This record gives sequence, C-alpha cells and structure tokens, in this order.
Amino acid sequence: MKQEWQTGKVIDIKNETASTRRFFIQIPAIERFDFQPGQFVTLDLPIHEQKNKRWRSYSIASAPDGSNVFELVIVLLHGGAGTTYLFDLNEVKIGTELLVRGPQGKFILPEELDKDLFLICTGTGIAPFRSMVQYLHRYKVPHKNIHLIFGCRKLHDGLYIDELKGLEKKEPHFFFHPVFSREHEVGEGMYTGYVHSVYEKLIAEEKDPAKFYLCGWKNMIDEAKEKILAMGYDRKDIHLELYG
Repeated sequence: MKQEWQTGKVIDIKNETASTRRFFIQIPAIERFDFQPGQFVTLDLPIHEQKNKRWRSYSIASAPDGSNVFELVIVLLHGGAGTTYLFDLNEVKIGTELLVRGPQGKFILPEELDKDLFLICTGTGIAPFRSMVQYLHRYKVPHKNIHLIFGCRKLHDGLYIDELKGLEKKEPHFFFHPVFSREHEVGEGMYTGYVHSVYEKLIAEEKDPAKFYLCGWKNMIDEAKEKILAMGYDRKDIHLELYG
C-alpha cells in the first residue's frame, strides 16, 4: 500500500559529535507514530526540482514508545545536498516542518529471538540497532546473547557510547563493543582496530547458532559477509542494511 507523506516538525536538535546531529521529529497530526525497530523514514527535502532527487532515507534511532515523536541521527556528508540542507541552521531548526514518509523497511528483529544476535555497524549505522536494543529493554523482551559491535575512527566520533554502556549494565545478555580504528589506547570494554576482529574473537570463543545484522558502508558489509560465511554460517543468517 502506498504511503502518504505527512508533515513532521523538528522539536529538538542535539549535537552528538562535531559532524553528527540528532534530530527529534514530531508528527502533530497523529497521536502515535508506530514503527518496528530497524525501520526507516524518507524525508522530502527542497533540494532539487525532481522528486526522487529530493528524497533521503534515514533509519529511526529511537525505540517506539507510543508517542508521535521519533529520532534520527545524521552525519554531515561533505558535498551531500541532503545533509548540507539539514545541517544549515538557517534552513532546519526547531520548529521547521519537513515532509516525512514511513515507516518503511524490513530490516527488523526476527520473530523468534532464539539465537544469539550480532549487530555489526559503523558510524550512523548504529541507528537501527539502538532502536532495537532500547525496545527489547523497555518492553522486557526475552532474548539470547546480543552483541552490538559499533565501529568508528576516533573516540570523539562515538555515538551513544555512555548510553549503551549503561544499558549493558542493566540488560541481561546484552553486550556493547565499541571499536575505534584510529586510536591506540581506549578505555575498559572498548577495542582498537576494526569491527571484524571483535566478532571473530567472540565466535572463536564459543560458536553458537546466531543471526547477523550488518548496517553501514558497503566495504564493511562486504568484508563482514565474507568472513561470516567463511566461519561456517549460512547466507540466510545474514541481514543487511546498506548506507550510502
């Protein structure tokens, strides 16, 4: 069924890093904006005359909470028309209205959480996974081990680090593994290098039945698929959401 465009209003903007912002968007015409964790919305931005060149899709970073507000976490891409517009405070600020369509997408949790989950991401690819784990915690959904492996370059590029480290202490069988590729020393519970070494080490310690969700740039996803298959898992165990 074709979805209609709705008017969303920006009700808050927070700087998460020097190049990443969190946008909180309300849909005033409805009481609840219902979606499944992992889904995305499409924004129609006034950046081109052709419709399909105005559309930009972003995963929802918040968990469904019964309200009409959702969160997006967006990184500024230099030369990107969509993010240049969104980061221009003369264009998008608190009170700005944006056309929104969604929720959309099938990058969602399995119906049965009867296997370990490896949620592997880079950069703002963490958005759908933050939605998923916050949902599982909020609604006390039983699950096996969940390993959220988040990669970025430097410590100051980290997204939701303190929040997810806090959730790791409260949610049984949830483990958060931040990985920094351009740091030499990091704190306890963090890693240097790339995401691949982390899940390879975890699987080498105890290879249980598992599902893998990959979200981020193509190079990371292609390498992860190759490594996961080489470890003996099946293609049907791997789910993808490609960014960029």
